[in-house]
Amino acid sequence: MKSLLSLLITFFISFNANSQQPKLWTDADRNFLLDNLKRSRDELQKETANLTEKQWNFKETPDRWSIKQVVEHIGIWELLLQREINLAYEGGPKPEMAATAAPDSAILKYLADETPHIATEYTKPFTFTVPMGLIDGKTNVAWFTKMRNESIDFLTTTTEDIRLYFGRPRRSMHFAYISTFAHTDRHLKQIRKIKCHPSYPR
Repeated sequence: MKSLLSLLITFFISFNANSQQPKLWTDADRNFLLDNLKRSRDELQKETANLTEKQWNFKETPDRWSIKQVVEHIGIWELLLQREINLAYEGGPKPEMAATAAPDSAILKYLADETPHIATEYTKPFTFTVPMGLIDGKTNVAWFTKMRNESIDFLTTTTEDIRLYFGRPRRSMHFAYISTFAHTDRHLKQIRKIKCHPSYPR
């Protein structure tokens, strides 16, 4: 009995010590994600507001994407990243993986790189997808906005330490949410470049 009592005391001491560990995901992290997810959402909506069909479908050259295709691509990646985030959440916290998590700067640097990324077809394993351009632009924006707002709602209210949840090796939920807005930022630059083309319909 004494041995059992000692074990229980040790367990509760250990449990209380672990429960009092400071969270890796801070209020500053939460605000950083929320500010950038909202900002990039609003910028995409602004850049695509009141576009004509000619503007939606204009291409700098035949092999380049139109604004409609760019927005479709952003929406596809929003969905893929949400799947990664959902898998991480369903898998539960993995504090043992936090020590090897990639730094936030890794994805920010990668997606800020001006070098063109190569898009491939849908059947390739988890890689950049080529938009078909079959869905109208406003629908793509609405789809994107719905998914983005759900992310914002979740991050506003969650009490989870999302730096402890991993959908892929070294990529925490926090990291995946950075990928979400940084990917949008990358393609906002592409949209602005299209709109600055001398032949872009006015």
